[in-house]
Amino acid sequence: MTVNWAAFTEAEPDLARTAEARFGAFTHHVLATLRKDGSPRTTGLEVRFLDGELWLGMMPNSLKALDLRRDPRFALQANPGEGQSMGGGDVRIAGRAIEVEDPERKAAYSEEVEPPEPFHLFRTELTEVVRTYVEDDKYLVVQVWQPGEPLRTIKRT
Repeated sequence: MTVNWAAFTEAEPDLARTAEARFGAFTHHVLATLRKDGSPRTTGLEVRFLDGELWLGMMPNSLKALDLRRDPRFALQANPGEGQSMGGGDVRIAGRAIEVEDPERKAAYSEEVEPPEPFHLFRTELTEVVRTYVEDDKYLVVQVWQPGEPLRTIKRT
């Protein structure tokens, strides 16, 4: 089961706000895709939250775009920032990236974001959102959300 960002936000508004804040704290994040041979590829990427969607924009024929065209599965990790502080914790999102080729949708995105032309545009369908953080300098807390499931919170000492 997959859902878009709006459905995730409706299901878990607090976690969605935290995730957006973590991704909004920095421009570049890390995207993992699968190469032809199935091995992982990690690359830098900018993301946008617009119109209830999490969007991934890419340069034409970039290897990550070609990977997603071949196999839409991805993992996305928010930039942890400098030093030891990960304000807001670590946030990771997994799902499927679906290429958008509709000229009107791409034009609307371009009005908001002003990407270099031409570009690939992918909307995301989420399969998991995970936040990991330290609470009270004592507990490692992991929050895991998957579509159709309640938020799970795991605390470890």
